[in-house]
Amino acid sequence: MLRRDFLAGTAALISGLTFGKVNLTLPTQTQTAKGRVTNAKTGQPLPNVRVSNGITVTKTNRNGEYQLPVTDDTIIHVVKPRGFKTPVTANQIPQFFYIHKPNGSPATKYEGVKPTGPLPSSIDFALTPESEPDKFRIVMFGDPQPRNQTEIDYMSHDVIEQVIRDAADQDCKFGISLGDIMFDNLEFYEPLNQSIANIGLPWYNVLGNHDLNFDAPDDDLSTETWQRIYGPRYYSFDFGPVHFVILDDIKYNGREKGGYTGELGYQQLTWLRNDLKHVPADQLVVLCMHIPLGGISDQKEFLEVIKGHEHTFSLSAHTHLQRHDWFGPQNHHHLNHATVCGCWWGGAPDERGIPHATMSDGGPNGYSIIEFNRNDYKVTFRPASRPMDEQMAIYLPEVIESAKSAEAELVINVFAGSTKSTVEARINNAEWRAIPNVPGLDPYIQRIKELEASEKPPLGRKVAGPNPTPHIWKTTLPANLPVGTHRLEVRSTDMFGQTYRDYRTFRVS
Repeated sequence: MLRRDFLAGTAALISGLTFGKVNLTLPTQTQTAKGRVTNAKTGQPLPNVRVSNGITVTKTNRNGEYQLPVTDDTIIHVVKPRGFKTPVTANQIPQFFYIHKPNGSPATKYEGVKPTGPLPSSIDFALTPESEPDKFRIVMFGDPQPRNQTEIDYMSHDVIEQVIRDAADQDCKFGISLGDIMFDNLEFYEPLNQSIANIGLPWYNVLGNHDLNFDAPDDDLSTETWQRIYGPRYYSFDFGPVHFVILDDIKYNGREKGGYTGELGYQQLTWLRNDLKHVPADQLVVLCMHIPLGGISDQKEFLEVIKGHEHTFSLSAHTHLQRHDWFGPQNHHHLNHATVCGCWWGGAPDERGIPHATMSDGGPNGYSIIEFNRNDYKVTFRPASRPMDEQMAIYLPEVIESAKSAEAELVINVFAGSTKSTVEARINNAEWRAIPNVPGLDPYIQRIKELEASEKPPLGRKVAGPNPTPHIWKTTLPANLPVGTHRLEVRSTDMFGQTYRDYRTFRVS
């Protein structure tokens, strides 16, 4: 019996959920894992700490003890509670799990888990006390996705060096990468992790569709290399007053059929339901995935699972653009996050030899600093290798005829804007004028594609797109502008109350 069949059966027994035909017969190789969770400084037991086998979520008793059923393919993980930290590797990867695979992983191109041997008599977790305030910040990455060492070097110089300074200035507590850590070649996990480790923060990782063992026969065995390096495919932890959930929404179709679909699946949704049973309804829950929520087949089931929680926020990457959406009757906020690699490090190189990596919505590659304060959060996009307040691009003709100025189109791309943003403009310190949100294509990325199609295209890999984006604002200029040079000022305010300004000069003839 496969691991997922066993766990689905266990889930149905424990939670009473129904998922169609589920085999409830427990396999003969089922064992009971036992262990303790303790304070690493004092050795004292830690009661009421959650521990999971990937479907059941239990709590330690007053002696710090727990028990969970396991098969010969189970990862036990502790749910890091508030006020404690887990160990990390030299590459800053949190160690909150124990892998039980007595026979190890099947042979694949990229190494999986080595045989772990018999189930230990006690699987223990020692957690170190730390101070975790109500208000804190983290770093968020989408798709680092290097193909090779050259692209890891791009990332190191274009993004990591900036994040080292930024994360220190902002006192960030940890980071998360939203999948596609790699671009199929899994042998580069180690140098990539070494690069990110230079930031000096514990770093959590989400599984992406380019992080799989593509020679695996099915989805069940497609994450063996991932598990060896990062641990479970999905898990949760607390930091301060916030509950973080890392999800796997990649269903691999296997090496014969190939490809993948966006799906959480009944096993993971059951685990999520069990996990959230232990989270107060008024606590902020942040859920991280790779494929956007709008692209998974069990979106409705996911929204059903989280609907009992008043404050939820989810993030994804995958699409190599940035947009905010809202789902379901609870108006659940989902951010499809910008990517570190832009569109796979495409575009002409700059003076450093690094591609401009513009995303398909016309926005730059980059990352975010996210601030949490109890149940509130604020996302601040950071464009790579640009001033941090460079948050938009303004498009106007260089020269405009005075008699035709009312026909001149002004286009503004607010890189991290949403339908809840406001955008205003004024010319030469006149009155501010509201600009309507008109989703569409970014003119700059359209121009890049025209150049790429020309007889003498620019150097570098072609960029993706252009793709429509909701963060475009359009209007026309006032009629009969006087001849001369003018200053256009644009002011944008996002859904979090953050205001940015930018300027463009233009000539009227």
